[in-house]
Amino acid sequence: MRKKTAILTAGLAVLIVGGGVGYGLYDYYAGNHVQVESVIAAPAEGGTGEAVDMELINGVWNIDPSSTVYFSVTTSKETVNFAVNNVSGSWTIDTADPSRMAGEGKIDLNAIDSGNSQRDGHIKEADYFNVEETPEATFTATSFEGVPAEWTEGQPFPFKMSGTMTVKGISKEVTFEGNGVYEGGQIKLESDTAVTFSDFGMTNPHRVVLDTENTVTVQLRLTLTAQPA
Repeated sequence: MRKKTAILTAGLAVLIVGGGVGYGLYDYYAGNHVQVESVIAAPAEGGTGEAVDMELINGVWNIDPSSTVYFSVTTSKETVNFAVNNVSGSWTIDTADPSRMAGEGKIDLNAIDSGNSQRDGHIKEADYFNVEETPEATFTATSFEGVPAEWTEGQPFPFKMSGTMTVKGISKEVTFEGNGVYEGGQIKLESDTAVTFSDFGMTNPHRVVLDTENTVTVQLRLTLTAQPA
């Protein structure tokens, strides 16, 4: 019985991934079509290297529409990225008293895009994001570490941001780790955290040929602009 099952599985694999046409279909439906784009320039490319007037930093900053949140899942073939460009929220900065800092953001999961509309439609269904009932995912920051008291134009600094992530109405405490920088009148943040499918009531989407790891990496690539006084 095991031998027959092995032969059947091998035959299915050949049908799906064998040959030029088969591989093309495989790559379209299961491959990665989205690249994670950085928002922080290399130190030699961005900023003036001059000290920043901290009156420009302290205050409320809004997430710019150009920002993106990525979900990345690693399969037996490669890492597949899903991008959400509909991001909103704010970050209140007080470098003199970090306990007064706050941050919140939300994304519209209807806007998720992996470069494959059929796959996107599948993960919007009830077994996964269930966007019909819970179209938004949110994050509320409760603490920050590493935000410096003095900033230098174009010089990234490492920081941690802990808080509550809510997906499908299920909340989990997470910590994002990454870098921030002030350049050209904007604050740019790149930070990541890892969660699992089961953290938010989802089943690991195993396939016969393509296995998926249980870890999902959430990547923030945010540009912030100062809220008008």
